[in-house]
Amino acid sequence: QVQLVESGGGLVQPGGSARLSCAASKIIISIYNMGWYRQAPGKQRELVATITNGDITTYVDSVKDRFTISRDNVKNTVYLQMNSLKPEDTAVYYCNARQETINYWGQGTQVTVSS
Repeated sequence: QVQLVESGGGLVQPGGSARLSCAASKIIISIYNMGWYRQAPGKQRELVATITNGDITTYVDSVKDRFTISRDNVKNTVYLQMNSLKPEDTAVYYCNARQETINYWGQGTQVTVSS
């Protein structure tokens, strides 16, 4: 059974940093396009960042220059480094692995930005 397990969420002060990890099992992430999504209360899930199997990265405008997505194919893990966090970044963050019509999701990790 494919598993994507996110970790690294929690309570962070405004202006602080956090790093999310997504450890994959039963798939080899190097051949997948990987992404981070988030869903705030009462809002639709939105795409935050993606990294293709060719290591091309994209970001939603609201996180550009603050967030960085990366992958470690040896550890089969994807990361999201989040800096200069704002209260509006508060959400459940989900890891996604996609290849053509195949789509896998993690269970999500809560990130709360508050003083």
